Amino acid sequence: MAHNTNAVALTVFCLLFVSVTVLGFIAARWRRGDLSKLDEWGLGGRRFGTVITWFLLGGDLYTAYTFIAVPALVFGVGAAGFFALPYTIIVYPLAFIALPRLWIVAHRRGYVTPADFVRGRFGSRPMATAVAATGLLATMPYIALQLVGIQVVLGAMGINGDWPLIIAFAILAAYTYQSGLRAPALIAIVKDLLIYLTVIVAVIYIPSKLGGFGAIFDAAGKALPQKEKPGALIPGTADAQTAYATLALGSAMALFLYPHALTGALGSRSADTVRRNAAILPAYSLVLGLIALFGFMTIAAGITPASPNDAVPDLFLKFFPPWFEGVAFAAIAIGALVPAAVMSIAAANLFTRNLYREFIRPDCTPERESQVAKLASLFVKVGALVFVIVLPTEYAIDLQLLGGVFILQTLPAVAIGLYTRWLDARAMLIGWAAGMAVGIYMAVDLDFKASVYKFLGISAYEALWALAANLIVAVALTAILRAVGAGDSADETTASDFDERGVAEGAEPLPATPEEEPRFTREGEPTRPRR
Repeated sequence: MAHNTNAVALTVFCLLFVSVTVLGFIAARWRRGDLSKLDEWGLGGRRFGTVITWFLLGGDLYTAYTFIAVPALVFGVGAAGFFALPYTIIVYPLAFIALPRLWIVAHRRGYVTPADFVRGRFGSRPMATAVAATGLLATMPYIALQLVGIQVVLGAMGINGDWPLIIAFAILAAYTYQSGLRAPALIAIVKDLLIYLTVIVAVIYIPSKLGGFGAIFDAAGKALPQKEKPGALIPGTADAQTAYATLALGSAMALFLYPHALTGALGSRSADTVRRNAAILPAYSLVLGLIALFGFMTIAAGITPASPNDAVPDLFLKFFPPWFEGVAFAAIAIGALVPAAVMSIAAANLFTRNLYREFIRPDCTPERESQVAKLASLFVKVGALVFVIVLPTEYAIDLQLLGGVFILQTLPAVAIGLYTRWLDARAMLIGWAAGMAVGIYMAVDLDFKASVYKFLGISAYEALWALAANLIVAVALTAILRAVGAGDSADETTASDFDERGVAEGAEPLPATPEEEPRFTREGEPTRPRR
């Protein structure tokens, strides 16, 4: 389909984009706090309530690339693309169990990142560094993919070249630098409302023009098996069903370990806020299911996009009037800004707390720490921008496939570590290296063109194979080290640090100093730091 510039669509798009830009700068004055402190800039002062956290986490986890990629996958292969639905349902019970516990210990101890928790829980600088490096490695291509989403939308409106993309991310960098996590939290409200509006209109209006959902499914059922790589409405083989199930499970286990997901959770006001959000966030899964149906609608409409990524934009161009095209495309573009902002902040927090402060300036002041994080967030965005501009898009997509493989290797230290300290830090580090090596080997063996690997006659998500290797090595080495009586590292946390009782909602942490680890208030009263 021809992508020409329409003045009406472009005007509506620009008006909405400018509006959220203004909101991003205003956010610095919203719920005022000392933005020269990392806790305020990088976690919003840990004061977001249920509603704001719901919008923030929803805007953070459901990205612009999800809006583009899920329908594109459904358009290309059919049922396999729907694995995103069960995985977003599976993830919330996991988050309901684990994230409140992480919030409690982070609140008590002043942890800002998952690597902070690993450093304190296991007393291991190497393992904490591995967690931080893994988070950065998995996040960078994820940010780049938000740019891909914006590129697709701009291209659909006939705007080509790199300058519009550069301008959009320069604006993003400016208000993120100034306002920190408050900016995406405030913008997420607008973004989600636009997404809901677009989806509701699309699932009512477009099927009415195509003869209803029965006709849409009939058309998709006939067209999918005829594709160059045959697809289907229902996974037909045992291999396809196993791949579908393991993709859903592995993706769910990985999603809540990503730094941006944890940053959104740690910015919450209380552990109960996290629980409430884990209970109500599945509402986004309903929307995601409707978005996935856009892939079938594109087939039924007889659209042949130049790329699967153009399936949704071409569908909107065919059926929507120009003014609503502007609304829909603005929803997708703004949907890229929110997760990109949170991801860059999460990456900046990791760099500052677990690399800069750990290895370069252990005595840095809280003000210096916040300033370094702000600068790091700029460099992260610039890196993602250069990545997309200089390298072909498919490289970003290939690397993103590894993101779930990488981040899942932090599960033993971050998730299992919340409940038991039996695993030895040295064994976990070697297990992490083994898992990373297995995951990379499988991805290379598949030429980065798939994420399902067949081993022992079973087709499964390569991240789960890598995690299995990780856990086998970590458990075996821990058993050996325990048997020979090898000493273990110190744990700075105590049982009371995981006990929610006595944690006042909104209680403030004591500021960290170079000499002492922070302790948090209980019932709103400061306690003496443990040396």
